[in-house]
Amino acid sequence: MKQRLLLELNTVPCTFIERLNRFVALVDVSGEIRRALVTNTGRLEEFMIPGRKAFCLPKSGGKTDFVLVAFEDLGGKGAVIDTRTQAKAFERAVELGLVPWLKGCMIKRREVRVGSSRLDYLFDCPGGETYAEMKSAVLRGGERGEYAMYPDCPSTRGQRHIRELIELRKRGKGTMIFFIGAMPGVEKFKPYERGDPEIARLLREAKKVGVEIHALSISLIPGKGIVLERPELEIEV
Repeated sequence: MKQRLLLELNTVPCTFIERLNRFVALVDVSGEIRRALVTNTGRLEEFMIPGRKAFCLPKSGGKTDFVLVAFEDLGGKGAVIDTRTQAKAFERAVELGLVPWLKGCMIKRREVRVGSSRLDYLFDCPGGETYAEMKSAVLRGGERGEYAMYPDCPSTRGQRHIRELIELRKRGKGTMIFFIGAMPGVEKFKPYERGDPEIARLLREAKKVGVEIHALSISLIPGKGIVLERPELEIEV
């Protein structure tokens, strides 16, 4: 399908140096060492390699000067690691009616309190309300690199979210978990068992009780912005 521009982004090239902690990385921007905000809490070890080309977005305020948005990946495109950018791109795709598994749905609320968790969305859909959680899948797998996978490390938070969705579904509520395969060239999604076997088990349980599982893919085109690559990935759970 023809790729659709979702967000215009004026990113600047940068070079990754090191990750100082969970939320801050050092990058080289035009020969100057600067601090960049990292919003993705995954390990991202396949991307965070010293000297790897990346793409940053200038920001104002706080202790960082930039947001680390993406890393250069296949064909010179960017693998989008910034979860805020992923969410904005996804929401724009929904507004434009480009997500087939959300046809006729609108975002009713964000950050919805459910039990001991907050789920990302409550959708108002033709079939009724649907509680949904979004996860970032930026680990590549498969012989051809065709899989986007989640998670790349243990996630008790992710486990809790899936359990909440399972319980909601058992109570008759509409429920969904979806994954943003934020890399060029991916065609399918599957859980990364070695990263967190409990997540994989819970996703299989969720599927059995009727929680919808979906995925789409996006990427960054440098100098242009975020594009929708595939509105629906094949799911293997």
